[in-house]
Amino acid sequence: MNDKNNDEKALITVEAYFDALSKETKQVLRELRECILEVAPDATELINYNIPAYALIKGGKREQQIMIAAYKNHVGLYPHPTTMEKFDSALIGFKKGKGSVQFPINKPLPKTLIKEMISYRMNLLKD
Repeated sequence: MNDKNNDEKALITVEAYFDALSKETKQVLRELRECILEVAPDATELINYNIPAYALIKGGKREQQIMIAAYKNHVGLYPHPTTMEKFDSALIGFKKGKGSVQFPINKPLPKTLIKEMISYRMNLLKD
């Protein structure tokens, strides 16, 4: 999917990613992005794996990024497995993976929790 010659729909900018979304999904994903940037105002916004990513440290590679994505019925937050492990009990009721959590589009985002997760990940990267 990264080969633009084979996939002309490959998204190359964060704005292009957002522009391709429905109004409702775009609003929820923008709220998720705002949570990240409120806690990490110096984060670098980029596309990684064809989804928006936020490098928490200058030049940060995948392990130093938080990623977000939009789907039909939810938005995904990919903060890192260490963060998911730390907040496992706080995320009861949400569908989770090893390094990700899904937030339904039709429910308010748990913004305070999301910001705590981002802050936790940033603190781990400082050590």
